Amino acid sequence: MALRARLSPPQEFRTEWPWHSVRSASLKASLLFRAERRLEAATYLGEGHATRLAIESKPTGWIPLSTVARTWQPSRLKGIQIGREHGTPFLTATQVYDVRPTPRKWLSVEKTRDHRRRFVSSGQILVTCSGNVGRATLAHETTKDILISHDLLRINAIDQEWWGWIYAYLRAPTVRKMMKAAEYGHIIKHLETHHLNSLPVVHVDDRIRARFGVKAREILDLRDRAYLLTVEAEQLFERYFDAFEATDIGETGFIFGAGAISSARRRMDAWHHNPAVKALEDHLAQEARSWNEIGELGFDVWLPTRFRRVAARDGVEFLDSSALFEINPDITKRIADGDFRDPHNGRVERGWVLLARSGQIYGLNGSAMLSGKLHENKVISDDIIRIAPRDPRCRSGYLLVAMTHPTLGRPRVKALPYGSSIPHIEVEDVRCLSIPRLDERAEADIADRAEEEARLRDRADELETRLAESADAADEFWAGGGLFVAQRFDGVQG
Repeated sequence: MALRARLSPPQEFRTEWPWHSVRSASLKASLLFRAERRLEAATYLGEGHATRLAIESKPTGWIPLSTVARTWQPSRLKGIQIGREHGTPFLTATQVYDVRPTPRKWLSVEKTRDHRRRFVSSGQILVTCSGNVGRATLAHETTKDILISHDLLRINAIDQEWWGWIYAYLRAPTVRKMMKAAEYGHIIKHLETHHLNSLPVVHVDDRIRARFGVKAREILDLRDRAYLLTVEAEQLFERYFDAFEATDIGETGFIFGAGAISSARRRMDAWHHNPAVKALEDHLAQEARSWNEIGELGFDVWLPTRFRRVAARDGVEFLDSSALFEINPDITKRIADGDFRDPHNGRVERGWVLLARSGQIYGLNGSAMLSGKLHENKVISDDIIRIAPRDPRCRSGYLLVAMTHPTLGRPRVKALPYGSSIPHIEVEDVRCLSIPRLDERAEADIADRAEEEARLRDRADELETRLAESADAADEFWAGGGLFVAQRFDGVQG
């Protein structure tokens, strides 16, 4: 029998699914009938859920978090946004994790319901409850007198002796997996207060809790001191150059000479020539002993060639622009190591100035920081301009403050970006940026504080990571069925 012609070749019928295997597990029906009666399979298939069941299967040795801490959350914020001069600064959940949070909104306290509950106290444990849930941090000087988003859960230890252990426990990777196993939602994940209240906490003796408390207090003190050193460096810089406040940023139009666009980069975008920057440079010139471009100061300024980011489970750790400016960021990305067409193969060394070159001018774009120990041996984003001392005529700490001072430095860097959708900063503009100079002793005083801040921040992040690893050792050991031994906590000594 003749077959009719086909418009397409015959399809091959498969008897097996060719792309991936379905994750599955057998569960007791009783798991579905207790507490929240969770029906989504992902809740029970996660590694964190299995760890939680292992801990809760023990008759002793653990307690619910609600017995040692109070977890609460302010009501959903419906604030009235007003001008900076009359309002109270406000931070979103993600901004709280910035090394130097910069408020972008100011709210009316009188029109903000329960506004007193939205301020946080030093040492209070904060946990993200939406998006990237379960990330814990300690409130410190950077959040003082600032309204904080309701998207952060607040945790207060009932007994202060438990405070350090609770914080370290919540930072432990295994416990983070338990919290993520309890999240719900399809697009934006959420975590509720009752999820944390029922979280099993491994019970440790008084001696261990005291040790964790001392180390947590040290982390808090290091971050407070680092922030205060930044403020001191900026105050010193302002003392030498005097305060400045821009009165005209050119919103109603302005005039500048044709000579400004007839040489060098020939910048035609109006924002680059706004009168506030010109007024600032005139103000700095009154006290500056001299001016030098960054390239003239003995710094190499470059940007790696854009490279492919091939995900690799066993690859090198990768830090993007936003992670660089966060407190002890979650490093979740690994990419294949290879030729990044960069003299340092995509890596940076301690003491370099790193400058974010893309994004919105009201956000990350133009932000700068000093690289530290924790940035070494990691690939840094190709959206970060490197400013590395070669034969420097000024210290990196002074250069950083001169570029990042909120009123005397940052506005000049913010005038460098070009582009309307996603503004970018050109390497040549950074290399040619003029820096106002002071005498050697004055610059050293400013640089000492800026560089010590970077060292203390590095130390705090390193100590916090070790603290979380030590708490994780207790959790994994206990879930495995063994008896608790204090030697597992050597990581928090010294």
